[in-house]
Order: sequence, then C-alpha cells, then structure tokens
Amino acid sequence: MRPSWIEVDLDAIAKNAAVVAAEVAPALLCAVVKADAYGHGDVPVARAVLAGGASWLAVALVEEGERLREAGIDAPILLLSEPVVKDAYSVLELGLTPTVYTREFLEAVADAAVATDQAPYPIHIKVDTGMHRVGVDPAAAAALAQTASSDSRLDLAALWTHFAVAGDDAEYTKQQLAMLESVRILLAGEGIDVPMLHAANTAAALRFPDTRLNLVRIGLGLYGLRPAPDVAPGLVFDSAMRVVSRVSMIRRLAAGERISYGHFRPMPATGNVATIPIGYADGVARRLAQMGGHVLIRGCRYAFAGMITMDQIIVDVGSDPVEVGDEVVLMGRQESDEISADQWADWLDTINYEIVCSFGSRLPRRHIGGL
Repeated sequence: MRPSWIEVDLDAIAKNAAVVAAEVAPALLCAVVKADAYGHGDVPVARAVLAGGASWLAVALVEEGERLREAGIDAPILLLSEPVVKDAYSVLELGLTPTVYTREFLEAVADAAVATDQAPYPIHIKVDTGMHRVGVDPAAAAALAQTASSDSRLDLAALWTHFAVAGDDAEYTKQQLAMLESVRILLAGEGIDVPMLHAANTAAALRFPDTRLNLVRIGLGLYGLRPAPDVAPGLVFDSAMRVVSRVSMIRRLAAGERISYGHFRPMPATGNVATIPIGYADGVARRLAQMGGHVLIRGCRYAFAGMITMDQIIVDVGSDPVEVGDEVVLMGRQESDEISADQWADWLDTINYEIVCSFGSRLPRRHIGGL
C-alpha cells in the first residue's frame, strides 16, 4: 500500500472540545463536523467531540447527517442550510434539525412532519443579518417565524444567524447580533417565545462572550486551529492533524541539475534529493514548491527541489543521512519542530480552513486515541 496518510488525534479533538465547552458555559457546544469534519473524518470526530462535551453536531448536507446516523450517532444534528424541498422527508426520517429560511421549505417540513408522524417538528430559522449568503432578511424573519409558530405541525425551536467578520470587526459583529435580537424582541411582543438563540462561530464565541447566547457553533477550534492568531491566546488548543508519508527513493544529483516538470529550480550544490509519494491529487498544492514550502524528515526542514506533481514530490536533502523509508511530515509535529496549517496558509496566501479541507480521499485517515 502507498505509504501516505493523514493521522488524526482524537484525544486532541476531545480535549479541544472540552476546553471550548468549559469556556462558553452555560451556552451549549454545537460541534461543526461538516465537510468530513474539516477533513479529519466525520464519524470518529463526532464521537470524540461528544465525549469532550459537545451537546449538538452540525453538518451542511443531508448526506453528512445520514452518515452520522448510520454510524449510530443519536445526538441532535443541526442542518446548517436548507436542502432542496424534495429532501424534507429525508431530513425528518433521519431526525435532523432543519434550518429554514423560505416558506416553501417550511411548508415541506410541516407536511413531512405529518407524513412521518413527528408533528410538531422542531425547526431553526436562520436570519441573514449581514453575511448575505443564505437566510431570511430581518424584515421578513418575524413573519416567517409567526407562520411557523402558528402551525401545529411545527415547533419554532430557535432563531440563529452567522457572523461575517467576527475575527476582525467587533462593531459589525455587534450590529449583526443586535439585528437577531430585534427579531426576537418583535416576536416576544407578539407573545412568541423562541427558546433558543445562536450566532457565534469560533471567532465570536472566544472573542465576544455576549454572542454566546444559548448555543455556540464551533468548527475550527475543535481541530486545534484559530481563525486568527489573536483569538483566545490564553486557551491552549492541540493540533489534531498530521499529514505523513515516507521517502520512497534517494537520488544524487550534480549542482545545476534541474528537477521535475518545468525545470524551474537548479540544484544549488551537488547533493541528494528524496522522492516522496504524495502530490497535488492528494491536496498538496502544486504551487507550494514555489511559495517556500518545506517538509520535515528526522526533525529537519527540507525545501522542495522541483515542481510538485500529481502523485509525488521531491525535496533537496543535501548530504544529510536521509534514507528510504524515513517518515516525512508535510503538516504536523516531528521531533521538536512543527509545520502548521497556518504556515501552509501563509505560504499559499489562503486560510487554514482551506488547507485542512483540501486533503483528498486518496489519503486514508488513521485515527489515534479516542474511545
């Protein structure tokens, strides 16, 4: 078997969940495990975060919720976006909590509640307070909530919103929170009590305690990452992901020799290059070789010697005692050094979210620790 994989530390994820849960209490922790738990493996991660103190899980797709249910996970699962109307029945059959922001989908959920004998069925209405991606406009939110509240087939369980710039704009975040609160106040004036409000992602929950409300939706922090370096510097999070391979070949080349497609970089001196069986088909961005990327072998950093290819990379190891079979860490800790997702993001001018989500299914996930 090809010796390249992703190692995921479930104990680190459970610990991170416990740290967040303690910090945000009495608000409940909703662990976001969409996108295969940000590339970490959704079912094992879901079990780890629940063991660490999460009360809810959240996914983006019905299929993601289905996979958790098929694994025997019975915790509440919030569906973060409306699916297509025809999938309303499946949402209820799976026992997912749907987010609603259109009348069409609200009616579909109500019909499915009767068809599945689950009326009144809980729904969460999402209010667009400034992200402008999905959600019902604040001016129309109260009317939609009133419709839900008056329908005996439905249970208006929550209102929620999503912050657009909680990592760096406190004033705009406050404005968004105020808009959500204004909808709640308007409903209260009509005698409608909404039992749950939620708004905070990792950045908001850890920077602005007022945003925690009844529930916080935490994704990035669970995986040992921060949305910005200055978010909760006093809290200790453990990195959960290592991207690992092994040296498959050593070749000695003369100074000036050029390597891989494009021949864009000459060997600075006579020395050895190591081939490693992992490439851009696995999520190692092709341009990383030109942007300053490194790998760790025997605790030392080595730069890419040529263009990253679909299945392999080549690094310049000089005259160091590197051998076939040596462990190579592309991301994570090895001995006293660590290459982080944040470093990758800096090299590639992107965000750490994209980095951890980009590693493909060709890399098997090896989960360590956990239950």
